[in-house]
Amino acid sequence: MKGKTTIAAAVMALSCSWQVAGPVSAGQPSDSGAIPVDIVEHEGRYELLRGGQPYAIKGAGIGNWDIASLAAHGGNSFRNWRDYDSPDGLPILDEAARHGLTVAMCLPIGRERHGFDYDDAQAVARQFEFARSEVLRYKDHPALLLWIIGNEPDLEFTNPGVFDAINDISKMIHEVDGQHPTTTALSFSVKPELLDHIEQRMPDLDIISVQKYADVVNVPRYIDEAGIDRPYMVTEWGPVGHWEVEKTSWGAPIEHDSSKKAAHYLKNYQDVIAAHSGRIIGSYAVLWGQKQERTPTWYSMFLADGTATEAVDVMHYAWNGAWPENRSPQIANLLLDSRTSDEDVVLERGGRYEARVRAHDPDGDPLTYRWVVMRESAASQVGGDKEQIPDVISGLIDDADNGGAGVAAPQQAGAYRLFVYVYDGQEHAGHANIPFLVK
Repeated sequence: MKGKTTIAAAVMALSCSWQVAGPVSAGQPSDSGAIPVDIVEHEGRYELLRGGQPYAIKGAGIGNWDIASLAAHGGNSFRNWRDYDSPDGLPILDEAARHGLTVAMCLPIGRERHGFDYDDAQAVARQFEFARSEVLRYKDHPALLLWIIGNEPDLEFTNPGVFDAINDISKMIHEVDGQHPTTTALSFSVKPELLDHIEQRMPDLDIISVQKYADVVNVPRYIDEAGIDRPYMVTEWGPVGHWEVEKTSWGAPIEHDSSKKAAHYLKNYQDVIAAHSGRIIGSYAVLWGQKQERTPTWYSMFLADGTATEAVDVMHYAWNGAWPENRSPQIANLLLDSRTSDEDVVLERGGRYEARVRAHDPDGDPLTYRWVVMRESAASQVGGDKEQIPDVISGLIDDADNGGAGVAAPQQAGAYRLFVYVYDGQEHAGHANIPFLVK
């Protein structure tokens, strides 16, 4: 309610998550240690300069994950998502610097869907002072690349005051920092009112950033049709989103296997990110790590145990022009009761069925298999908000061999999902899953 946001509520609503105005002088590192970042334009093409030299972002989104692995695969920058109670950003910057990486630092701002009220002047003022303290704390670090003021602030918004608040924070950054560009990461629903807000309420932003998954192919057209004459970034892109895929008759989204996802990463990198480098001045692939969002594998380029998937191979290729020495297992298809995931697999409770996956390893490494049955996620969160991991149902797998297994349908009716993980013994894996319904 207006005027009723408490300090605690305002603070807890601050969040950045799953997520060329204001001139900046180029040159060598300043006395403070900061490396100045600038954006230059020539005949409608933009380029990012760091320390006066061209800087092509080879980026990924990282949560709580191994930063060293990104550098090892040829990445040079990462973006983060930070809540108000996230760990201090200085160790993150220090770790990035140790590996020669830069950070697009997220500044948490409140979201309406989490209860933040942009008509509450006191809450907005507290948020502004929090952002100022964050900027003053990190602005002189040499690993800092740019500021992301909020993650998807346009998602489910009703009060355009959020965009005024972002612009005020951007102006403050240009006053107290002046060496790092500003942006905000928009989910970018292509609506006239949002485009008006970008131009009218956020003119101080140096960069416009958008976040798209299957729809990333249309981003250059969206930007051109909107008449946005600023450089832009794609601060999240990756597999086809769970809201963009076909669903079973009972509403379970059908997830692509790890090889189809990898092909999607490669095609979109080549056809969108690299093909529009004069306007897109950087991008961050999602997710260099692992998280639960509808499934444990949907947006995860790694498994929970740190095993890399084929999406990592693809980004290595994109950043280096060559494939890694050892590549991940590749999935051809997964069948349950001789049916694929798009054939509405319905099983009788207690019945026994055969599952089989076809996979191969590009390097000829021997493969091992792990089968898991989980309850279907009941999550309805949006924007990468934290989800509960569904229960694993044990005791349902038997007679597992090279690519096959017996699956006993659970005794309790409901929606489930069968996962298979294929390992090469070289810290790489492929994966696939099938949603199924038990009657």
